[in-house]
Amino acid sequence: MHWYFVGFAALIVIAQAGFGIAAITRHWIPPWARRRVVRPKLWGWGALTGAVGWSLFMFLGPFRGPDAEFTPYALGGMGLFVASQVVQMMGQHPGRRPVAPPDTEGR
Repeated sequence: MHWYFVGFAALIVIAQAGFGIAAITRHWIPPWARRRVVRPKLWGWGALTGAVGWSLFMFLGPFRGPDAEFTPYALGGMGLFVASQVVQMMGQHPGRRPVAPPDTEGR
């Protein structure tokens, strides 16, 4: 059963890296993210970096085994993944703040 999880995780990481490479080279964004992304290259670099960080975490951390020899690298991979999410958010539209209606009572 362990190899099923490893294989599924590897497919997810490869797909994420592929989306990142497609965004960097062709400015292609997956359909579910097209409405929000305004800077495809920046979003793609975030996706590619996230795939590297996620794979470092998974394959040097929990999927490797109980030895603690590679723990700093695995945690560094998780930090890289979190930083890549910030880069991907920078490539998207900013959030909308609720606008208060003008006060017409005081006039």
